Amino acid sequence: MSAVVDERVSDEIEALEAILMDDVVIKRVGDVPDIIETVVHPSTGDDTDQQFVCVTLEVKLTPEYPDTSPDVVLRNPRGLDDALLATIHSQIRNKLNDCLGQPVVFELIELIRENLTERNLPSGQCVICLFGFTAGDVFIKTQCYHHFHSHCLATHLISGLRNYQEEYEILPNWQQMNVSPYQQSCPVCRTIVTCDVESLRKAPPPQESITAAPFCVTDELKVTIADLQHKMSALLAQQRAKGGVVSTGYTGPPPLTITTPADNQNNVVATNGPPAAKPEPAAPRQNGNASNSNSSPGSPNGKSGYRGPYRGFNRRGKPGRRGRGNAR
Repeated sequence: MSAVVDERVSDEIEALEAILMDDVVIKRVGDVPDIIETVVHPSTGDDTDQQFVCVTLEVKLTPEYPDTSPDVVLRNPRGLDDALLATIHSQIRNKLNDCLGQPVVFELIELIRENLTERNLPSGQCVICLFGFTAGDVFIKTQCYHHFHSHCLATHLISGLRNYQEEYEILPNWQQMNVSPYQQSCPVCRTIVTCDVESLRKAPPPQESITAAPFCVTDELKVTIADLQHKMSALLAQQRAKGGVVSTGYTGPPPLTITTPADNQNNVVATNGPPAAKPEPAAPRQNGNASNSNSSPGSPNGKSGYRGPYRGFNRRGKPGRRGRGNAR
């Protein structure tokens, strides 16, 4: 038996599927729509290469929707900083309050798209050089929607290829045959990417790397470093007092003592005292008539260290075998 779906919800889903087509996913529980999911991009016409930011909108419909507000989640933001996401979340809450009692999913999509269109420039930092993106920078968007300065990404890929070749050359021939070929990957998510390194390396370096002031140690940085050194010194002293640090010139008890069963029987190591004397090496086992300390009790002349049943004994415990047919 199919559940009854609000007519307003059915009309909204039909409109979304007609407008967005394959770009919207409707997840249902039975016949009831449960989650509406779509990836929102900025408005750039048909030029998808100029879409530098995106975010996934997930709207979970409540049983009383649209008379109650749905649960809205923004996932997998690309090229968006925390400040912009906070602004979008605030606008979404206001939109939900204003549109209470009517379908709101399409309104949310348009609201997010407007924000992305206005901020269609990656925010944050390039994770390779740690400089931001400014006007005049030449950057690239990978297939996984991560952004890097073109110059920085070229340097990263060239370095990765060089490291791969160095590691490959030191492998034996039989291992080189089984090694996978080098593949370019995203420095953030390790997704396989395809880039023309020769074109990327021709791009200029980031503007901030050229105009940035030279590094100098400020008084504030000196205080921070001194405070960190003080904390690390206290931690080192604490670990050394507990015996967790062994350094040059250490004269305390050995942090690790490897013993054998014989050492456990003959030696007693004090907790904080000097190390126990090294036991004398055991005498080699002899094959002659000399006695052996490891011989088992009852073995004749102590010749063997064998601890199993001695086959030279008869059932009465006397040496020698009783021949077949002999009188008892």
